[in-house]
Amino acid sequence: MLHGRAAEQDRIAALVARARAGESAALVLRGGPGIGKTALLDWAAGLTSPAGGPPRVLRASAAEFEAELPFAGLSQLVRPALDRLDRLPDPQRQVLAAAFGLGGGAPADRLLVGLAVLSLLADLAEDGPLLCLLDDAHWLDTVSAEALLFAARRLHAEGVVMIFAARDGSFPAPGLPELTVGALAPADAVRLLDPRLAPEVRMRVLAEARGNPLALLELPGVLDAGEAGGPLPLTDRLLAAFHGQVDRLPAGTRALLRVAAVEDTGDLDVLLRAAAPLGAEPADLRPAEEARLVEVTGRRLRFRHPLVRAAVHAAAPYPERLAVHRALADVLTAPESADRRAWHLAAATTGPDEAVAAGLERTAEQARGRSGYGAALAAYERAAELSGDPAATARRLLLAAESGLQSGHLGDAVRLAERAAGLVDEPAFHARVAWVEGHAWFWQGGHQTAYDLMTQGATLDPEQREALLVAAFHPAWYLGEPHLGDCLDRLATLDHPVARYQVAAVRGRPLPLAATAAEVGGEPRDRLQLCGLGFVAGQDSETYELASALVARCRADGILGLLPTLLFFLAEAEFFHGRHRDATVSLDEAVRVARDGGQPLWVSQLRAVQAVLAAVAGDEARCQDLVASALDGATAGAEAGGRAWTLWALGLLDLGQGRAESAVTRLAALQEAPYAHQVCAYRSVPDLVEAAVRAGVPERAEVSYARFRAWAERVDQPWATSLAHRCRALLTGDEQDHLLALKAGGRPFEQARTELLYGEWLRRARRRTEARGLLHRALQTFDRLEAAPWAVRARGELEATGLRAPQPTASAAADLTPQELQIARLAGQGLSNRDIAAQLFLSPKTVAYHLYKAYPKLGVTGRAELGALAL
Repeated sequence: MLHGRAAEQDRIAALVARARAGESAALVLRGGPGIGKTALLDWAAGLTSPAGGPPRVLRASAAEFEAELPFAGLSQLVRPALDRLDRLPDPQRQVLAAAFGLGGGAPADRLLVGLAVLSLLADLAEDGPLLCLLDDAHWLDTVSAEALLFAARRLHAEGVVMIFAARDGSFPAPGLPELTVGALAPADAVRLLDPRLAPEVRMRVLAEARGNPLALLELPGVLDAGEAGGPLPLTDRLLAAFHGQVDRLPAGTRALLRVAAVEDTGDLDVLLRAAAPLGAEPADLRPAEEARLVEVTGRRLRFRHPLVRAAVHAAAPYPERLAVHRALADVLTAPESADRRAWHLAAATTGPDEAVAAGLERTAEQARGRSGYGAALAAYERAAELSGDPAATARRLLLAAESGLQSGHLGDAVRLAERAAGLVDEPAFHARVAWVEGHAWFWQGGHQTAYDLMTQGATLDPEQREALLVAAFHPAWYLGEPHLGDCLDRLATLDHPVARYQVAAVRGRPLPLAATAAEVGGEPRDRLQLCGLGFVAGQDSETYELASALVARCRADGILGLLPTLLFFLAEAEFFHGRHRDATVSLDEAVRVARDGGQPLWVSQLRAVQAVLAAVAGDEARCQDLVASALDGATAGAEAGGRAWTLWALGLLDLGQGRAESAVTRLAALQEAPYAHQVCAYRSVPDLVEAAVRAGVPERAEVSYARFRAWAERVDQPWATSLAHRCRALLTGDEQDHLLALKAGGRPFEQARTELLYGEWLRRARRRTEARGLLHRALQTFDRLEAAPWAVRARGELEATGLRAPQPTASAAADLTPQELQIARLAGQGLSNRDIAAQLFLSPKTVAYHLYKAYPKLGVTGRAELGALAL
């Protein structure tokens, strides 16, 4: 029975009740040691519904000693469900099989593990509500924590509840709701105490425990034993209480508990075999069970509370800890126990030992092969510490740094690479260091440091020169001149397809994008860097085709980590082509994946483009919120990745709202260093010209217009030529340029703006009849694109010609969320819920839920009617 936890119990019971109704939820219980988190998980595990019957429960408890073992926590939780692996899509099945040593395969995207976990849990929940309980989540190994949090954030309508219990200040879980488990109220604390306690002991326990339930239960035994009180922190007092209990046990029992404290699986067979050489036998279990320190279920031993395990381990003398690790290593000889054996050998080793280091290196290699890059980092680093040779130490440190880069631990990647660089004096090795450090700094926003490292590294090794200089283009792009020019000069000396395209896109006549992509090769990671350059070269249609193909490839192969980048490029292309709704859908998905994958640079970029779309729609509040979100979280001393796009968003918002002077200020800033060469700077020049003319300061746009005109001539695209003529028409008032702009043709949004501007010019010239057709077409386009400020302007101009303007008709998809729209489109193409789920990295039940919500909004009753709708 729990005392004083009614609010927490109600919260958990409500989540389980929702699971029975087919909903999903996640919750993080936070609180200090002994505060009652484990007790709440125990209570949750025994919940029954009014009709009787508990939900199915999966449970795991992480331990400090398994935090370096890849998939240790995840294995505990989902191993009972591995018989369902064959029901998952192939990429997901393969990555989970590899993770648990059930099959081989190439290293996969680290986020794919989380998606596979989501699919597995959703499949289990087909049989009824599922409750997943994760105790001591702060000790979860990195890859398990990442996978479980990914799954938890994407739960929606599967009937799954995930509850994590973690200590305060640990286990960051952004995006998940949290519940703090606090101290018991005095009345509840008193109820928890043994009524037979002497009054003086009762008062002292209440004072020292301060509402901590475990302290209320355990401190009386210590105080009754006559132990003097002191200024120890509560956790230390609890550890001392458990240590006192352990100290009074027989020697064999203590030895058995010491083994159990560092053996994370609780496998009784392993424990007894390892403890035998240390003087323990099966009968020694009974005293520990009678003292309620452990409980044995079947062939598994479990500590009653994580602090018991910690107390046993902390109280063991150092030589005895070494002996325990050696004993466990001696019995963990099966191939599937190789990781645990390697770590136990490492823990038992006090000095350099090449054999142990080599074993850990093999463990690291296996972890990388299973997408456990965080675990590989730890294993390589420990192997480096056990290496006697400086060259071997440096090599393993650099491998650890590379794993840090792959796992997203960028600070660790820099730290380890720097340590490695200080141990050897080989140019080729330092070039590899520059690659790792340069990319780590780039992804943290340290563009200058990244550029310096990459360009310096390129001088050290001819074999790595091309790769480093091609990569150096990215930080140079953000830095602008003179770094960009310097980088392009270096790239011009290379015979490399990407380098040739980079130079041509910025300086010369663009090269064919499709041919360059074919020359680069088929890997998405190699091709994606061409997408951004395609916009620099004005090859928007070709870029759309390439990005679309790469997105489809990533969906099919489960490469989630590249999706935010590719969806960003895809959304750019969709926006430039006037497909605003498509861009909204792409950006919405990309933000979710970027957040799940810990990619703040792309979250910033994506939010900024969303802000541009909000500006076009005239949604000022949303635009401002998105701009703030895009600029939030930049690394100290670095600029947010989406900064340039936010300037365009705010300038476009001002222009649409008629604040021409403010629009000029914002858009002119985008034409200055370090932004002037960027895609959004060139694409915003027509907006600057319009704002400057409307504000009566056309001279402020003349230099930018000259740059834009030269760029339009270089890229030689009809839509760019049209915009150049439109700018000239605004600056000179020459009707011929208006006509040339219309004749050249453009994308829907820009073409409608050209029609609007010429229609306004005609109306002012009192040529109302000629203006009406242009203004009417422009209004139709603006209404279809939901570009409200421009629609209002066109409607007003049309009515000023004496013609009543038609009112907009709502789109069938207007009320759908971006995700509902995306799912409805795929369902309309004939895809099943399972197929859609695999494409969008959701569960089939979540897909069904969104379709259920979409049908009434679209006025249909089932998926058969979706194909006929224009979505």
